[in-house]
Amino acid sequence: MKAFLARKNIVFSAKRYGIDALGAMAQGLFCSLLIGTIIKTLGQQLSIETLVSIGTFATVMSGPAMAIAIGYALQCDPMVLFSLAAVGQAANSLGGAGGPLAVLVIAIVAAECGKAVSKETKIDILVTPAVTIMVGAALSILIAPAIGSAASQVGILIMWATELQPFFMGILVSVVVGVALTLPISSAAICAALGLVGLAGGAAVAGCCAQMVGFAVMSFKENGVNGLISQGVGTSMLQLPNIVKNPRIWIAPTLTAAITGPIATCIFGLQMNGEAVSSGMGTCGFVGQIGVYTGWLNDIANGSKAYISTMDWIGLLLICFVLPAIICPIINSLLRRIGWVKDGDLTLS
Repeated sequence: MKAFLARKNIVFSAKRYGIDALGAMAQGLFCSLLIGTIIKTLGQQLSIETLVSIGTFATVMSGPAMAIAIGYALQCDPMVLFSLAAVGQAANSLGGAGGPLAVLVIAIVAAECGKAVSKETKIDILVTPAVTIMVGAALSILIAPAIGSAASQVGILIMWATELQPFFMGILVSVVVGVALTLPISSAAICAALGLVGLAGGAAVAGCCAQMVGFAVMSFKENGVNGLISQGVGTSMLQLPNIVKNPRIWIAPTLTAAITGPIATCIFGLQMNGEAVSSGMGTCGFVGQIGVYTGWLNDIANGSKAYISTMDWIGLLLICFVLPAIICPIINSLLRRIGWVKDGDLTLS
């Protein structure tokens, strides 16, 4: 069995499923739902119907995009990879609000089953897609609604707790999602899987921005403009090798997240009512901020918000950019004074 699994490149590990597959799923979400939402919103604001149509085409393909991305991360053969499009559509559709989590679980199982039979028969062109699609579709029918419901309930619980205790939950959500963003797992996929929106989504945005902008600004001395852009608009995950060398460099952005999270929830009432995946994107391509803006538009459209106020814009700018750029370097300078952080600790290779 070990020899068979090795030959088929089937590896049961937390890294492959919890890091590689999850991270790839987030990329699939970005390349479909997220970018589609941005294009659609741009079209709506500029009254360009073609852009609205293009954005809509992209958003409805999020299920297949996630499943194919997962298959790519699992190094599937082409026949398996292409068959996962149908699996992703089934799992995402039947998973409801927790569709992304259903896609993650079901696409992994379907992909591994497809890999197991791939190129084992003379009629591979029939067997491989049939097994992959049938396993994935059957699981979608059997368990996707339950997975979606469970994920949705967890997300609702987090959002309910944040509404009930905005200060403490603001700290918790901000820190946890921010840390996930910097780790080699996907904060965006986690937020999407849990449907994390509302006040909790706002706290998640705050935590992600604290990590990205915080690392970008406090490492400017070592990394210059290129580092500022790559971390501030790209990802703070670039600092992970340095965190492994000296975990103390992570204190400043994490404490910053613990500060800006409750400010977002308690003072500005910052909410993410756009796509849930945007809650875990921070300033990456400014997707988090675009998500907050589209959420404002959604709220105005459904009548829960009258207009976008000056205070809304001030809160967004302070939470996402200004406060992390000020607080994080200050905390880091204190850590430098006591010798916990030294010159070169934040240098990107």
